[in-house]
Amino acid sequence: MSSFGFTDATLWEGLPVARRVIDARPRVRLVVTGTIVATQVVTRGSSPVYCCTLEDGSGELDALFLGRSSVPGMTAGARCTVEGLALNELGRLSVWNPLYRFEASTTNAGLSERTSAVGKEPAPPAIWPTATDSKERSEDVEAAGHFRIYLGAAAGVGKTMAMLDEAHRRVARGADVVIGVVESHGRPFTEERIIGLEIVPRRAVEYRGVVLTEMDLEAVITRHPDVVLVDELAHTNVPGSGENEKRWQDVLEILHAGIDVIATVNIQHLESMADTVERITEVPVRERVPDWVVRRTDQVELIDSSPEQLRRRMLHGNIYPPERVSDALDHFFRTDNLTALREMALRFLADETDEELLEYLSHSHPEAVWETAERIMVAVNTASGTDGILRRAARMATRIKADLHVVYVNSSGASHPADSAELEQIRQLAVDLGATWHQLDREDTVTALIEFARHQQITQIVIGSSQRNRRQELLGGGSIVRRLTRAATNERVDVHIIARGDKEEVVGAHARDKLAQKG
Repeated sequence: MSSFGFTDATLWEGLPVARRVIDARPRVRLVVTGTIVATQVVTRGSSPVYCCTLEDGSGELDALFLGRSSVPGMTAGARCTVEGLALNELGRLSVWNPLYRFEASTTNAGLSERTSAVGKEPAPPAIWPTATDSKERSEDVEAAGHFRIYLGAAAGVGKTMAMLDEAHRRVARGADVVIGVVESHGRPFTEERIIGLEIVPRRAVEYRGVVLTEMDLEAVITRHPDVVLVDELAHTNVPGSGENEKRWQDVLEILHAGIDVIATVNIQHLESMADTVERITEVPVRERVPDWVVRRTDQVELIDSSPEQLRRRMLHGNIYPPERVSDALDHFFRTDNLTALREMALRFLADETDEELLEYLSHSHPEAVWETAERIMVAVNTASGTDGILRRAARMATRIKADLHVVYVNSSGASHPADSAELEQIRQLAVDLGATWHQLDREDTVTALIEFARHQQITQIVIGSSQRNRRQELLGGGSIVRRLTRAATNERVDVHIIARGDKEEVVGAHARDKLAQKG
């Protein structure tokens, strides 16, 4: 790896670079030097994540390394500098796969006591090369690559072509660009545009008697280009092709290796959007990408196309082979479906742009209150339809720039006793949606929720409709939904009651969504 130095810029994409934890905010570049006070291995989906808690005297942040169960030298007591994009992860400030450098360690009073308190054995402080020795420093720094995504409403809008065009532009400027995987689907225009770009050979895997090919992650990282192209981010890898189940997990490992990635994804594959797309199109969305993966990109670019143009491309055979055209036009590629998907993609990108604008305004005009003070709490259990309610709450929170808290109350009188596997699925979904998870052990659900809302200054509560009949409500002391609504009214907190995932109720919820958007 070549010698590397952290940025000395005062501004990054128009925003001040944070040099202390206390000055950092989500979506802002930070360069922070501190001491690691705790480490732990957690999981994200099926991948391990090595979490290092760094303290610099003004606050703490988590340095998260996806796909790693350890990072040499990153142990409690080590002093280091990290650089990356600050994010809000589970209610804490964090940076994913940061650039890092070890610094000369200093004695940190109280470190051993604090580290033991979180169940980790304290490691002795280590002495590492200082920043003044650039030759040695280059061996102690890992650079994280830049991440760009081309987002589309549906297949055929031109995401892959835009990615290939960008690759040719970068090659013309002298960049080392390779194709990790591009799915041409037999489209002549796509195959012609691939010509002139280096392709890393795919890995062949036999699965159920058929030989299939997947991106060779190890070969890409070994080749170590400046930029790698990775098509269809939501793709599920063939079992046996590598350690990662999903292509987006491969991408995060490539980024961690210091390689820039340009990728593509359709709006229906985002976790928070998938259930809505299923209701609109009546087509299952089996491959999904956690929202936090897309939101951690350095740039998202929308590749737009009108529904009419997409349907013409379909008729001309530029998207699917001839035998699939008629069925696609009658189902997924109906004009009303494409219109809805396009609106969702535009709204998602607008939310991202609004967030960047708010960050800029908050730094440019600190005397003004630009950000909303809304905070949404969604109460969950393991009843059918809870995942849909959670996704609906996540969309609401995104649209009004609100923090989202997901609360599960473990009470002995719960109408839906928690199964550990089902509860873990709900918790993982909350994490994928970027929410903060809370589990409360209380006897009375309503009291626990109201007390939590009061303590966290919640302004809106989202809860699923009751599944009890009138007799069950009377015997059980009344509907939790009704009791919560009355109690929340006294606290001046708005309550949204969301229909659960039965077919008739889902149609009604979608209709209300449309009316709200028009209003």
